[in-house]
Amino acid sequence: MTTTTPLTGELIIAGSTVPGTGTTVHGIDPSTGADLEPAYRHGTMADVEAACAAADEAFDAYRSTTSAARADFLDAIAENIGALGETLIERAVAESGLPVGRITGEVGRTSGQLRLFASVLREGSWNGARIDPAQPDRAPLPRADIRQRKVSLGPVVVFGASNFPLAFSVGGGDTASALAAGCPVIVKAHDAHPGTSEYVGRAITEAAASTGMPAGVFSLVYGDGRTIGTALVTDPRVKAVGFTGSRSGGTALVRAAADRPEPIPVYAEMSSINPVFLFPHALETRAADLGRAFVASLTLGSGQFCTNPGLVIAQDGPGLDAFVAAAADAVATSTPTTMLTPNIADSYAQGVDALSTAADEVARGTVTDAPNAGRAALFSTDAATFLDRDVLQAEVFGASALVVRCTSAEQVAAVARALEGQLTATIHADAADHADAGRLLRVLELKAGRILFDGWPTGVEVGHAMVHGGPYPATSDSRSTSVGSLAIERFLRPVAYQDVPTALLPSAIADGNPDGIWRRVDGQLSRD
Repeated sequence: MTTTTPLTGELIIAGSTVPGTGTTVHGIDPSTGADLEPAYRHGTMADVEAACAAADEAFDAYRSTTSAARADFLDAIAENIGALGETLIERAVAESGLPVGRITGEVGRTSGQLRLFASVLREGSWNGARIDPAQPDRAPLPRADIRQRKVSLGPVVVFGASNFPLAFSVGGGDTASALAAGCPVIVKAHDAHPGTSEYVGRAITEAAASTGMPAGVFSLVYGDGRTIGTALVTDPRVKAVGFTGSRSGGTALVRAAADRPEPIPVYAEMSSINPVFLFPHALETRAADLGRAFVASLTLGSGQFCTNPGLVIAQDGPGLDAFVAAAADAVATSTPTTMLTPNIADSYAQGVDALSTAADEVARGTVTDAPNAGRAALFSTDAATFLDRDVLQAEVFGASALVVRCTSAEQVAAVARALEGQLTATIHADAADHADAGRLLRVLELKAGRILFDGWPTGVEVGHAMVHGGPYPATSDSRSTSVGSLAIERFLRPVAYQDVPTALLPSAIADGNPDGIWRRVDGQLSRD
């Protein structure tokens, strides 16, 4: 892939670059507030029509490609993204204000996700192949030959995320899993990182061409969420949506998709404050260490991960006092860091102000004159107040947290039961706490998609067992994950084939298992 071609500021529709004609936007360096060149112009309804038409036209050919061919496509995207090297890293750093190390790691994660789904395709169990052989002599009624596999939903719209310019954006997990499932993808780029989006969009487009995929398998558009975004979601050719962002944005898309003549699923990852539960014996033995480690997780990435812990729940007492003291010291000496965009920095400041009117301030980070920097903030309240004020459960996107002091283990459990859905819930417990922790675990299973013991939620492993999801408002569909190999299932649906002639059976469920994959035959897993 060519890494030196200058950015053009154009849309990419089915392999071709197209000048936008709508509103002009620039990437912004949040550390200085300066505009970054080139200018980008939003697309129009005509661009939406062209992208959706191309995706629809490409769908049947693309879903008919072999798993191996799609795997080669994903590997080629990963290779192209890696080949961009410093060009991509420098642009993403400039547009996000994130440090080089963070962006370098995100490039690796993005390529790794693509390669993970390539391996999933080659392994084959994603087909969900099941075969119930015919039993013509069964009494009182014979059984037909019934076989099942999963098929692609259709074109998918993916919305780029502000806080992950790579791993949750143009070539991120939603795109990787949808392409793996055999679905063409239309990405609406985030205005916060248009240049990064263009680079990755080119990487995908060139990979599609080099591996012989239909041009309409990928398009990249820029535009306002309320117009272009809604138009994409409501286009009848689109069959599913992947979104990472605010609760208001996600729920608006869910409503738009539900109001269509043919409703479609929206997999929206939205809002989470990621509670941390500290048990008494753990506080007795390591309160200060827990306080310092908590703040390190809280402030990581300026608190702009979807998994930064924003809530601490524990029984009142000397152990919690020691934890709060250590956390307060760590917050008070923390240096404000640049937030992703001016709008996000402003929203964070407003959120901290709202918390300060409803809870007691414990500590704030150091003061800075740097633009768009977020000062860490730590607040405290009692359980009764927390349960009485909805504002205390609202996500503040940034490095702010609230400590909730409870009078008993029963009150800790009551607070847990009152929580909204979460991406994560963390428990710190020593062996002497395990009986109580086990009871709380039963509550948290209904509240969060990932439950951690004696760790911190920032840092999401991309693998086969990971769940990055949770009950509303963490996501719009708690049965799904946006990270890990299970994410492919969002863009597939099962189909049963009854008494289909042998010559017409798809290879995944054909006699003799030509794909050599694991299948459930008459209830038993088999590769025969």
